[in-house]
Amino acid sequence: MSPVRLVVVSSGLSLPSSTRLLADRLATAAADRLAESAGPAEVQVVELRELAVDIAHHLVTGFPAPALRTALEAVTRADALIAVTPVFSASYSGLFKSFFDIVERDALAGKPVLVAATGGTARHSLALEYALRPLFAHLRATVAPTAVFAAPEDWGTAGDGRTAALAVRVERAAAELTRLVTGAPPQTRDEDEVVPFEEQLAALRPGRD
Repeated sequence: MSPVRLVVVSSGLSLPSSTRLLADRLATAAADRLAESAGPAEVQVVELRELAVDIAHHLVTGFPAPALRTALEAVTRADALIAVTPVFSASYSGLFKSFFDIVERDALAGKPVLVAATGGTARHSLALEYALRPLFAHLRATVAPTAVFAAPEDWGTAGDGRTAALAVRVERAAAELTRLVTGAPPQTRDEDEVVPFEEQLAALRPGRD
């Protein structure tokens, strides 16, 4: 059985990068889940920080340098994709968008994608739904229902509640990506770990006799 080709695109600019840290956690969780149900996963990380100059040149000339060509081919041939960006000005980074602007047309059509982001405040998490999800919907990718956002407070110490919450989101997203890859049916409500907010609110209201 051929390994599942899992490609991780990370567009963090700093070194070290919380964006890369989140990308690595998602990749590990997804690879573990895939190993349980679809066999071993072959993980390849595309670090856009290292390709920034090549991406700019490609936008001007239309010809990718060898390293950029390798990255584009990896994304095109991937069985599944994890895409992680820092949030700048309430949206994905320019480097992130520039890379996906030069991905071959229809290369992501039907491809399972897990989207994630990091930002300086939890308020930036809205960028996942208003920027990243529409971008990959436009590219006709199949986006996992759970998008993962990590703010600075999510990187706490062991036993911290927010750290545990991030771990839950990471595992849930990895499980959803695996189901998209394997074609398994969606998770049922009985198995779901999260009760929708509307139901939580309803449960707090006094009952009517």
